[in-house]
Amino acid sequence: MKVLVTGATGFVGQHLVEALLARGWQVRAVARRIEPARALPWFDRVEFVTADVHADDLDLAALAEGVDALVHLAWPGLPNYQALFHFEHNLMADYRFIKQVVAAGVSQVLVTGTCFEYGLQNGPLDEQTAPQPANPYGLAKNTLRLFLEQLQREHPFTLQWARLFYLHGTGQNPNSLLAALDRAIDAQAPVFDMSGGEQLRDYLPIETAADYLAQLLGRRDFNGVVNCSSGQPVSVRALVEARLRERGVGLRLNLGHYPYPTHEPMAFWGVAERLQTLLGAAHDA
Repeated sequence: MKVLVTGATGFVGQHLVEALLARGWQVRAVARRIEPARALPWFDRVEFVTADVHADDLDLAALAEGVDALVHLAWPGLPNYQALFHFEHNLMADYRFIKQVVAAGVSQVLVTGTCFEYGLQNGPLDEQTAPQPANPYGLAKNTLRLFLEQLQREHPFTLQWARLFYLHGTGQNPNSLLAALDRAIDAQAPVFDMSGGEQLRDYLPIETAADYLAQLLGRRDFNGVVNCSSGQPVSVRALVEARLRERGVGLRLNLGHYPYPTHEPMAFWGVAERLQTLLGAAHDA
């Protein structure tokens, strides 16, 4: 199978490309700049294309030629979840791009959504939970899904919508929690400032998430929404304390230094039953 991956040099993309290659699939990797790609271990094993998939002069025919599936990860402007450009620009630009890919004959599309589609709802969230996005990013992603579901009526194709929860690992945003903690540890800081840490979240190592996405892509008969999540609620404080144990340091946590974020619910996690059922079927195939 030949897979077109947009956003290939991003946090998810750089790991997903490796997972696809490990399955013996061919990858046409797309990103706006080639320099970050050259530093990645898979660069010489893919067909790399330097392109902006939102550009008006994009050679879509060449990009989609010979491709069996699209994995669409590219989404500019993160982690600024509150910016209006998510729906003023990204939403329609993404829709036009994916529509053109489908029109070019690509019959399978996997798009990464977000847990922010669920909005400020607390507790366990499964795929039947009605989306209630509460920030521009979540709104734009959920609306893109609705647009693509309408497109399926006119141009039938398989749409796999994987809602990502909280991912961590190599390549993550340097301002994210664990990246900031690792910097503090490396600098031998005596104290780490953080929130109260009682928020419950759903965390996955990026390598695990990339493997899940690759397996989902292999389930070519699956069409619909699936949570890409652990299914296990973990407090932010417990996550930080686990990293301190892993690194073997006794850094003091200054709990309550930062207020709890207002754009996230206090306690939410993804129900992973559908994911595990699909992955089990993938292993049985």
